[in-house]
Amino acid sequence: MSQMPAAVSIREVGPRDGLQNEEPIPTGAKVRLLDALSGTGVRRIEAVSFVHPRAIPQMADADEVWRQAGKVDGVRYSALVPNTRGAERALAAGFTEIEVVVSASDTHNRRNVNRSTDESLDDIAELIDLLHSAGARAEVIVATSFGCPYEGDVDPGRVAGIVERVVRDGADRVAFGDTTGMGTPRRVRELVTAVRDREPDVPVLLHFHNTRGTALANLLTALELGITEFDASVGGLGGCPYAPGASGNLATEEAVHMLHDMGIDTGIDLDALIGVAELAEELLGKRLPSGVLRAGPRTRLTARP
Repeated sequence: MSQMPAAVSIREVGPRDGLQNEEPIPTGAKVRLLDALSGTGVRRIEAVSFVHPRAIPQMADADEVWRQAGKVDGVRYSALVPNTRGAERALAAGFTEIEVVVSASDTHNRRNVNRSTDESLDDIAELIDLLHSAGARAEVIVATSFGCPYEGDVDPGRVAGIVERVVRDGADRVAFGDTTGMGTPRRVRELVTAVRDREPDVPVLLHFHNTRGTALANLLTALELGITEFDASVGGLGGCPYAPGASGNLATEEAVHMLHDMGIDTGIDLDALIGVAELAEELLGKRLPSGVLRAGPRTRLTARP
């Protein structure tokens, strides 16, 4: 096995990517979740997305959520935007780390934003210039990087070509979304290798779903490849509203539990994180899929009879 990194950076995406695939909850509940996560030691949180309320009604109150949220020093908060209008709203709200999504699959991209992948890339080039002119950093997330629910397999070379284009256009970093949980360790290895062959220096983050039970295996493979930045969602909240059956982000507490047992630091308090997962269940009024939430950490022992 390759040498493991000493530390990993996890971006908590439950408040945005998690909640956008759930039944809408009140603004105050979203703020409670965001503020609770800010107190776990997590250093990066995807807080909201600035999208049209008809497209994602769960994010209709993004401005108010962000206004009410307690911003903790040392935590980097980011927002996702679909277009220039969303970027202008995010900048006006004070965000300096902003993400935009393009799908590697044309079909998924059209379902998502009603444009081809190439058309979205043209828009993103202009959006990157807008963000940089305002002093913000631009991250491009490539959705369906490991497969598309409409088209099937996605060629890693196509994803690498998209990365080459957005880096040329000024993207500060890239992320790869396993939008429908089609990723496997083999596909993770092939994708990371293809991207590094073309753009070895671009900062990379991976976003796994556990739809088919492979998220932790994929995470381990990525660690062996030297990747140290990942998305995860408290309790396993969320999925993708434009990808049928794509529920189940990698649960943050499952990732942290495994990483800590491997001696890899995340800076996150696992007990506090499990408490937030319990809060998320309470706020949503439903059972969440995280195994660590159900069973507790491996250090939680059952009393002897």
